[in-house]
Amino acid sequence: MAIIEVKDLRKTFTLSDGRKLDVLNGITTQINKGEKIAVIGPSGSGKSTFLRCLNRMEEPTSGIITFNGEDITSPKCNINLVRRKMCMVFQHFYLFPHLTVRKNLTLAPVDLKIMTQDEADERAKVLLERVGLADKIDEWPERLSGGQKQRVAIARAMAMSPDVLLFDEPTSALDPEMIGEVLDVMKELADSGMTMYLVTHEMGFAHKVADKILFIDKGVISEEGTPDEVFDHPKQPRTIEFLSKVLRR
Repeated sequence: MAIIEVKDLRKTFTLSDGRKLDVLNGITTQINKGEKIAVIGPSGSGKSTFLRCLNRMEEPTSGIITFNGEDITSPKCNINLVRRKMCMVFQHFYLFPHLTVRKNLTLAPVDLKIMTQDEADERAKVLLERVGLADKIDEWPERLSGGQKQRVAIARAMAMSPDVLLFDEPTSALDPEMIGEVLDVMKELADSGMTMYLVTHEMGFAHKVADKILFIDKGVISEEGTPDEVFDHPKQPRTIEFLSKVLRR
């Protein structure tokens, strides 16, 4: 059963000089409950814009996105309720620097009256244990490494008990030695059955974890299939060219 369906999604930005920039040019796809979808492609191809349109952090120019059967592009949609169940993990963490790790995890569930403070504290402990940071619960973000901050950001997203996690290049801002610790947490989430959309440059991770690969180029899905189909037997010349460059590094 599809948890997200996307039909003819388009996004056009208006530049400062009045020119139009078409970033998404008609994307149609879906994700089923429990699936892990990895989105790959060259820089500037529209990958992150596509991801941000899914929970309307970017407003689509046209097209329809349904989430759990609801048209979330409709003016009647309460998008804030949708975002509680479709949470995003960003490239740059965005932890609140003036709050401890505990408060970063419990602020939204408590303020939104989803949990009491005691319930949120207990869930924070469980989630931090899950990402290997139980001993950092009362630490300040500035005292954490980049990899630790990103693991806290993942735990914060999980604190909302989402149906879907959206990852926007979650390791691209990390030092190479910290990437593995974040990917390990993401793999554990994938293995647990979490539904995930992942924009990534980590091709080995995508091959190992994803159920389906979307190769986006010039604002359209140029090729899609299983990891074996896309990585080992790509059909489109543009996919072949792209992979020949990124896989030989």
